[in-house]
Amino acid sequence: MLTRVFRGFAYRDFRIMWIGACTSSIGTLMQTFAQAWLVLQLSGSSFLLGLDSFLGSIPIVLFSLVGGVFADRTERQKILLGSQYIQMTCAFLLAILFATGVVHIWHILLLSFVAGTAQSFGGPAYQALIPSLVKPEDLPNAIALNSIQFNVARVLGPTFGGVALLLGASWCFSLNGISFVAVIISLMIIRPHFVPVKSRESVLFSMKEGFRFIRKQGTMEALIVLAFLMTLLAFPLVVFLPVFARDVFHGGPNLYTVFLVCSGIGSICGALIVAGMGKYKHQGRAALLLLMALGALIASFALSRSLILSCVLIFFSGGALLSVFATISSLVQMITSDNMRGRVMSVYNVAFRGGMPFGSLISGALIHRFNAPVVLACNGALLVVLAVYFLIFQRKLVTL
Repeated sequence: MLTRVFRGFAYRDFRIMWIGACTSSIGTLMQTFAQAWLVLQLSGSSFLLGLDSFLGSIPIVLFSLVGGVFADRTERQKILLGSQYIQMTCAFLLAILFATGVVHIWHILLLSFVAGTAQSFGGPAYQALIPSLVKPEDLPNAIALNSIQFNVARVLGPTFGGVALLLGASWCFSLNGISFVAVIISLMIIRPHFVPVKSRESVLFSMKEGFRFIRKQGTMEALIVLAFLMTLLAFPLVVFLPVFARDVFHGGPNLYTVFLVCSGIGSICGALIVAGMGKYKHQGRAALLLLMALGALIASFALSRSLILSCVLIFFSGGALLSVFATISSLVQMITSDNMRGRVMSVYNVAFRGGMPFGSLISGALIHRFNAPVVLACNGALLVVLAVYFLIFQRKLVTL
């Protein structure tokens, strides 16, 4: 059973890339933890908390399509290296600003946007790189294992971040900057099986080619729309956990850490289940049923006033969210050809990541007007409605 769950690690390059990405993700989640808490502490505004998340994610909507074209034309490792250097610089700048005591909210917001811009080019390249490290039959397993590394970071990042925050915010940002060294080294070692094809076509023409490919695949459009709406409604649960920790349960950063760790452990369990199952029939239907469960779990968490019950609910919501994400990502990757992978994954990346900033901004504004439990409960209910709609009216997706 364990051999089946972890068979992606049999590939040397995937194994090296996984270790480097996991180390970097731990550092990034340390910074995300500290940054969310410090924005709320410095401003006292849930709107600015949502705005920070929005500015970190909106570049993915603006620039990922261009990034996808470059991922199909250029060595994907070079694009990823440039992305890592920029993000590392942003982390060290934040560390210096906090260490010298001159940080302002606008500094944090600006650097979030710059780091997000780097991710908008690195994201399509990374997603397109993973399939070139494993055989096609092991791709679903590799995607699930890749999700595990991020969720291992979701557990360890906030835990380390909580400790580092006691020493000072600059520690969180400095350690994140150092963590980028691991992924930079891994990118220099691996040898992926992808040779970019030289093209004299314009970037705009290449982007149109990607859209034409998506339209020809009947279910691809449905998967992309589903990815956007899922993150629009589900991701605010993670963004506004500091609000629940502080305003609903009257706790501090330690309680916020507990919530993040519960969600992260749940996500790891969900990813292990998906990795063990591999490729199977009717993955589309399974994803929609899990989406329905996710909506119910989010609504229940929002309405819960029991700390223990809330921890249990966020554990299962983390597992459901990761399972839906990994399943949909696998379906998109499996129906995409390698020469179009960068462009197709950039569109998927725009949809998946694009839902995050808009969801954060909209939910932040609504929480400012109403309150977090009401808004998150409504989000959960809408996810259930979304899943039911796709189950009834998107029959091709259900049969995948």
